[in-house]
Amino acid sequence: MTKSPMTFNNKLDLTFERIVDVPPHLVWRAWTEPELMKQWFCPLPWKTIHADVDVRPGGKFHTIMQSPEGHEHAGTGCYLETVKNERIVWTNALLPGFRPALANAPCGEDTEFMFTAMVEMSPHGENGTRYRATVIHADEAGAKKHADMGFEGGWGTALDQLVAMVKRGI
Repeated sequence: MTKSPMTFNNKLDLTFERIVDVPPHLVWRAWTEPELMKQWFCPLPWKTIHADVDVRPGGKFHTIMQSPEGHEHAGTGCYLETVKNERIVWTNALLPGFRPALANAPCGEDTEFMFTAMVEMSPHGENGTRYRATVIHADEAGAKKHADMGFEGGWGTALDQLVAMVKRGI
């Protein structure tokens, strides 16, 4: 796995790492093809009902998630870095085209914290991936709120769903 240029701060940042038994190029596809993202991106019983991505620096990262009660939660961000089959970095602090987001309305109306997310994938063994997700926050309150929302469990469940989808065949 390529070394990240960031320095981890345990007061501001959340991360988890796993080895999964699907290859990096299929993990990449799951993260970069909207129809695939809709199948795994948020933990069931929530659903991702819309995904619109332009996977290049400055490109759009937009999803709409739906709660089991039918409430929709939209999030929009901007890709900062994309390295095919290796790394995806995006933030909700910027809108597509690197346009600054309004400070009081990042990532949709319900999430009131700025973050930058990095998903790294590298080959592991013959057909596996070392997968690391790191989300860095602007302040301790944002990191705590994200942790309290279930960061590790939610992102872990979504990763399990991604792996199951790949194994069913994509």
